[in-house]
Amino acid sequence: MLARFLLSMLLPAAVLAADPDFSAAHSLGKRTEGRVYGDRVDVHFPTEGPLAWYRVNGARGDEYFSLDLNSGETKPVAKDDLKQWKPRAAAPTNANRSRKTGAPTQLVFKNESSGTIKIFWLDPQGKAVTYGEVEPGHESSMGTFGGHVWKVLDSDDKLLGKYMAEDDPSVAVIGSGPVPEPETKQPEKPAAELPWHLEFRDHNVFVRPAGGGEESALTTDGTDKNEYAGPVAWSGDGRHAALFRVEPVTERLVHYIESSPTDQLQPKHSTQPYAKPGDPIEHRRLSLFDLKNKQPIAVSDALFPTPWSLDHLETSADGKSFRMLYNQRGHQILRLLSVDVATGEVRTLAEEAPRTFVDYTNKVWQQFLANDTEFLWMSERDGFNHLYRIETATGKVLMQITKGPWMVRRVERVDEPARQIWFTAMGMRPGQDPYFKNLCRVNFDGTGLMILTEGDGNHTWEFSPDGKWIVDHWSRMDQPAVTELRSSTDGKLVKRLASGDLSALTATGWQVPERFVAKGRDGQTDIYGIICRPTHFDPGKKYPVVEKIYAGPQDFFVPKDFRLMTHDRELCELGFILVQIDGMGTNWRGKAFHDVCFKNLGDSGFADRIAWLRAAAAKHPEMDLTRMGIYGGSAGGQSAMRALIDHGDFYHAAVADCGCHDNRMDKIWWNEQWMSWPVGPEYETSSNAAQAHKLQGHLLLTWGEMDHNVDPASSMQVVNALVKAEKEFEMFIVPGADHGIGESPYMHRKRMAWFVRWLLP
Repeated sequence: MLARFLLSMLLPAAVLAADPDFSAAHSLGKRTEGRVYGDRVDVHFPTEGPLAWYRVNGARGDEYFSLDLNSGETKPVAKDDLKQWKPRAAAPTNANRSRKTGAPTQLVFKNESSGTIKIFWLDPQGKAVTYGEVEPGHESSMGTFGGHVWKVLDSDDKLLGKYMAEDDPSVAVIGSGPVPEPETKQPEKPAAELPWHLEFRDHNVFVRPAGGGEESALTTDGTDKNEYAGPVAWSGDGRHAALFRVEPVTERLVHYIESSPTDQLQPKHSTQPYAKPGDPIEHRRLSLFDLKNKQPIAVSDALFPTPWSLDHLETSADGKSFRMLYNQRGHQILRLLSVDVATGEVRTLAEEAPRTFVDYTNKVWQQFLANDTEFLWMSERDGFNHLYRIETATGKVLMQITKGPWMVRRVERVDEPARQIWFTAMGMRPGQDPYFKNLCRVNFDGTGLMILTEGDGNHTWEFSPDGKWIVDHWSRMDQPAVTELRSSTDGKLVKRLASGDLSALTATGWQVPERFVAKGRDGQTDIYGIICRPTHFDPGKKYPVVEKIYAGPQDFFVPKDFRLMTHDRELCELGFILVQIDGMGTNWRGKAFHDVCFKNLGDSGFADRIAWLRAAAAKHPEMDLTRMGIYGGSAGGQSAMRALIDHGDFYHAAVADCGCHDNRMDKIWWNEQWMSWPVGPEYETSSNAAQAHKLQGHLLLTWGEMDHNVDPASSMQVVNALVKAEKEFEMFIVPGADHGIGESPYMHRKRMAWFVRWLLP
């Protein structure tokens, strides 16, 4: 009824006679969910010995198998026989909150202490939620999820330990004493070993001998506008300390009026701190002190004059220097710096200074090796993201460890004794989708590069607890997950454990998405996307095409793993073809591909998208590009509206939800990352508000009244510009709603009705 009501508001009466079947569209999930078998596999490794077991989602329910890790032999087993496998011991953690939610699992607390213990779950905000008590000699099994953090207190509220649940069941044995927390990579020097004690108070630093004695002011010039603050790093002998001098700022406030609060009749006002591009930010400077003489040591900030951030302050292995990472505001200079403890001399260990930007949120990583004589460094300096080995004393590049037209996505672990690096790579296999991830290993000298995962698909994996085995899951949009056990030494296949079966799904009429590749704006670069068709697809008919867009430079967005995409594909069931495309300006295809976004977010890769769509329609004449729609949220909302501003001759209808329509109005960190600083004329060029007078086609703007991610005023300013330009459009504000309201059931139906109105008739 609601769908028909929406249509009655949006469609002419003559069209209602051909009302699309919204009920059938919304039933897509019920018709297709749970009809893929063999694509979910959980492997449970033994505490000791070679016998593991695993569970597979079969057509008749979960199936269980034993697995001999040495031979790869598998046998069906009954669920009740799994008790012979003992869960492994839970490892202590120093985490203070649950940061991820993995597979459902069990964490057993076994009380071997002499008193009652109390169990608490630490939620994502760090709040302790009580889960009862366990008497001495008893145990309690908690249903939880991999990655969730739990803590145990004694009856006097003394901490006995914190534990992170594994994806496999595990047991935490609680004894009579506290469980020591794992050490951080570079723990601070224990206070007992330091000759001095520092305290920050009244914007200054005070010092006294650690063994007792009179306190004295180390500084007296600190004020609320220029104060001293931590963290603190200590020289090896404890005589010198490095800390920061900070000029704080009063951050901009964004104001909200909640029209329909749940707890009162009258509207409610609230604010939140929200810095925007160009705003003043906190300025940090390094301060260095000789504590024995209670004297400052001058440190020139010539190599770190305008920090966006100045962090990772740590002491070198020999204790004679401090190190810190400087990210210059505007993100066009990144320096790893070393400061001499005794003299304050600053030198550069490594520097990135590209013409455009350093992708500091994704591609900054370093690790010093034993004795600090050399360190590993990540860089895009050759046009692709790779790993380097650099000499600490000189800053000389000793070796480019990885090289080629592919990308290091992430370093997984470094084995210093073996001098090997394990990392995730993208684009390693010629002929495959360059966005597919694989697990690789390489020696410190660049030799022995090995891809440890196989199969034409996107890979995710887990290591066995002893590190000997890899459980490799790989899939594509047109291939459900295949799960294999491999040796972590050489990637050799031990056993294929299961392969996803699509037959029950395709029997419903579900159409496998087509992976499509075409050349982009330059006629040379491959652009990747997918085409989704309705279950009732008829190749002899013509279908309007709708693009789901998100062109944020932080990542790529066309799905690579197998997924049903039921929510988005409900639109297909109304008689549309749905596409997703990654154009230039998005991430992980090399520096030149990525740099298209620099000071140019309005581009959104449209030249590549349109070239791709025309190539797809040339191959598939059922795609009717004379009826072309587009939708997106957040940065995708900005792009969806931009389609009608810059390419209104190609796109005809758009739904833009919660768009950051003017990058000067949006959060500072995301926008200065790509649009740079100081704020220049490029911000206005990319602004939908400034360019609203060029709008063509049919635009629906939607947003939540209480959007805390993107300032709602951004959408209202676009409305103001459209009204002044006398442009026809429609808008819909949801009271009390936050960011992303466009994906709610009501707004999802409204979006579908919009495309029915303008593209189906």
